Amino acid sequence: MNNNKKNINNHLVIDVSHINKSFSGKPAVVDFSLQVATGEICGFLGPNGSGKTTTLRMICGLLIPDSGEGHCLGYDILTESYAIKSQVGYMTQSFSLYHDLTAYENLDFIARIYQIPHRKRAIADCIKTFNLTERQNQITGSLSGGWKQRLALAGCLLHQPKLLLLDEPTAGVDPKARREFWDEIHKLSARDITTLVSTHYMDEAERCTKLAYISYGQLLAQGTVEQIIQQSGLHTWSISGEHLIQLEDLLRNKPGVEQIAFFGTRLHVCGSNDELLTQTIQSLAMPAFECTKITPGLEDVFISLVGKTKNRD
Repeated sequence: MNNNKKNINNHLVIDVSHINKSFSGKPAVVDFSLQVATGEICGFLGPNGSGKTTTLRMICGLLIPDSGEGHCLGYDILTESYAIKSQVGYMTQSFSLYHDLTAYENLDFIARIYQIPHRKRAIADCIKTFNLTERQNQITGSLSGGWKQRLALAGCLLHQPKLLLLDEPTAGVDPKARREFWDEIHKLSARDITTLVSTHYMDEAERCTKLAYISYGQLLAQGTVEQIIQQSGLHTWSISGEHLIQLEDLLRNKPGVEQIAFFGTRLHVCGSNDELLTQTIQSLAMPAFECTKITPGLEDVFISLVGKTKNRD
């Protein structure tokens, strides 16, 4: 119990250390540690199959780690999973509400599962908060992706959890709906509701107060956007001009060049050895190209991290 009180006093909603999980002898999560404070919006990033969903499920008590330790909302993730589940809102990758029920009926079903007191009033308040009044009697399966997402988030919050675990909640949703969704997340943050959200979108990552990046089951980086970029040690040149396809072929495997990627009409050339990379870029001596040294973006950094992990395997 002392550990529980310590976590609460330090305002750490998530505090897990060196947790591991394997399936059929294959590691899914390796020596993972993460701390998330009250009200933080922590973006959880990584390629498909990197271990994000497994980690989320261990944090909220749906899976027990093979080893390691940790607390969520002050409760031990190994022994007090039931208490954690009652205070967490978990939104799965795929839409998990019943398609043949109305929006109201789905919320009513959730309210009954959690045995929410004054159920009808709680549902009415939730419908008003998420502007679902005109959609509450609509069959859920007929809702657009954005409205389904809004309904799913409403269902997650109906029992007033202190922590949201959202597993790629905006996949397949249009940009307007994604923006509205993130506006809601920031409003929740202002009410001290903590969010751990997995995403593939770099623009969403930049809206988080903290990021954690996982690949091949290993946590590769965590911190603010600025901290992760600074710690990466990556250097980036942006090149514009004609015949960039040919230039990409020319630069590949040149000294200091570790990755090349197109960003619209520009080419990003990155490497960790600033001197070698600069010499290679300057050796082009091609007036047809405009070369500018820039701060690397999150996508540049994360591609670099994944490449380094592959090289270690």
